[in-house]
Amino acid sequence: MKTQWTIIAALLFALITAIFAVINVEAVQVNFLFTETKSPLILVILVSTLLGGLTVGLFGIVRQYKLQRRIRELDHKLASLGIDEQDVTGSPVKSTEKPRRGDDSKPIVLPKE
Repeated sequence: MKTQWTIIAALLFALITAIFAVINVEAVQVNFLFTETKSPLILVILVSTLLGGLTVGLFGIVRQYKLQRRIRELDHKLASLGIDEQDVTGSPVKSTEKPRRGDDSKPIVLPKE
């Protein structure tokens, strides 16, 4: 369901950006660090949106890669301790201690005996 809402939001953003870009077609002066140029505002809007999307996507890919690498490290650590991955996927253990305010940690899972 989350993926559907993400796609709907992305399409809505693309539609709004396209309408906004089509309305603004006059030429504007764009100042770069060492040069300046005139280009249609529609191109400036679309290129800026594309570069922003690519930047966000790149950060997402890097984050995903780091998480996958961390998972592999933890799997190797479990294997070196002689614990099977299925051993740690049991039911959560109820703690008698109340969680601290703002504590979003997951319940502790102990291996089955």
